[in-house]
Amino acid sequence: MVWAGLATALAAPIAIAATSPLLAWRGPVYVIAGLAGVAALALLVLQPLLVADRLPGLPAPAGRRAHRWLGAALVALVIAHVAGLWITSPPDVIDALLFASPTPFSAWGVIAMWAVFATAALAAGRRRLGPHRWRLWHSALALVITPATVIHALLIEGTMGPVSKAVLCALALAALALAIRDLRAWRLLRRGPR
Repeated sequence: MVWAGLATALAAPIAIAATSPLLAWRGPVYVIAGLAGVAALALLVLQPLLVADRLPGLPAPAGRRAHRWLGAALVALVIAHVAGLWITSPPDVIDALLFASPTPFSAWGVIAMWAVFATAALAAGRRRLGPHRWRLWHSALALVITPATVIHALLIEGTMGPVSKAVLCALALAALALAIRDLRAWRLLRRGPR
């Protein structure tokens, strides 16, 4: 039951975006870039649930492995999203990256993007960080990635549809809050560096 509800909650916004009449006059690169962004947002619902062992029937080690693989998929989706937008409109992407875009959603997307890339870099050097620092930094970056992505998505009036977008964003924030609470990452701050 949980899996069916989760699958519906994640697939519906992607399906709504993919069938939006707003895409009728857009080229395939733009469509793929937009859908990559929607899929990345959907992964932000799954990621915390996997690592916090909140999905029934999935053993914790399998959840952590899936979390790592989906983390790599998230990076790939962000790259596809930005690269596709670059191909369709380089000046807009340059403005966004320089925080000079007139659209407020661009800045939030760039913040989320750099936080995703920072997480990937930290993951690559995870063993050198040690588990304490890794959890602390990874949790801190998750607390940037998800809210920034949610703000980015909510400010865009586009293909997702307002209701499906709001539900997906609320689920991403709720999943993050649940994982942060369950994993008690904030307690690491009191213990100090190790």
